[in-house]
Amino acid sequence: MTHPETAVRATGLIKRYKNTLALDRVDLAVPAGTVHGLLGPNGAGKTTAVRILTTLTRLDEGQAEVAGLDVRTQARQVRQRIGLTGQQTAVDDLLTARQNLTMFGRLFRLDRTAARRRADELLEMFSLTEAAARVPKTFSGGMRRRLDLAASMILAPQVLFLDEPTTGLDPAGRREVWQVVRDLAVRGTTVLLTTHYLDEADQLCDRISVIDHGRNIIEDTPAGLKRRIGDEHLEVTVADPADLPALSEAVSTLIGAPPAVIESTGTVSVAVSDGVRTLTAVAAEVRARHIEIADIALRRPTLDEAFLHLIGDRPVPQKEAVR
Repeated sequence: MTHPETAVRATGLIKRYKNTLALDRVDLAVPAGTVHGLLGPNGAGKTTAVRILTTLTRLDEGQAEVAGLDVRTQARQVRQRIGLTGQQTAVDDLLTARQNLTMFGRLFRLDRTAARRRADELLEMFSLTEAAARVPKTFSGGMRRRLDLAASMILAPQVLFLDEPTTGLDPAGRREVWQVVRDLAVRGTTVLLTTHYLDEADQLCDRISVIDHGRNIIEDTPAGLKRRIGDEHLEVTVADPADLPALSEAVSTLIGAPPAVIESTGTVSVAVSDGVRTLTAVAAEVRARHIEIADIALRRPTLDEAFLHLIGDRPVPQKEAVR
């Protein structure tokens, strides 16, 4: 079977739970070989969408295809082409890393020799060869998660679904998982991930879909989402608070508009469309006026700010309840 250009496609997904409309005509298109993020606040419908796409939950209306196969009528074939890693690790603490992967291979109906060979390939791919004879309870959080990801790759799936893959990991463990995801995408695996860590989506995703109340809000690149809340800002901080009025006047003259003045930090801030050029001009102007500055920098909007701008002031939760 040839790999379709679009690895995941959903059109008008509707899912009801009694009186709750969990998904309300959600659309999704994920090009093959990319990392696509699915973001939204708690209860937005992210987990429901993933469960439908992985054939764990039946949709009520709409259409969905994964790897070119209909999730409703070709569920078994879909399962043969996908991997799924949930929020909780699925490895057995009583078995070694190699034994875990061999066991998963056997569960996927590989013969004993093929299962062992695939286990060794995955141990090397996920940098776990030296830990092959150790049990997971001795692993760091990042190592456990890498082993869990390796288990989901037994059949080299075309599409890998990751549901909050780094929840509970420390910064080092998160970076380990990020690198694994990048490597998988380079090898051609399509990755669809849900996450509440917006820096994670910024680091990994080619495109991001934001949903809320079961509906599509927007889809764009991480950079595109940031641009939607405005230009970058130039921030200049004086060394002597007494120079703050003079700094404000200098910036206002160059920009043609009064900047925001933050007296508590001795900073002026202004939105700019040509950041580097403006920064250079302001630096030259304050030097000419003999204003001593402590700091000057361009601050770009963050994905956190873009997300909150799109969904309002609802807090970003740490975990979504599984429907």
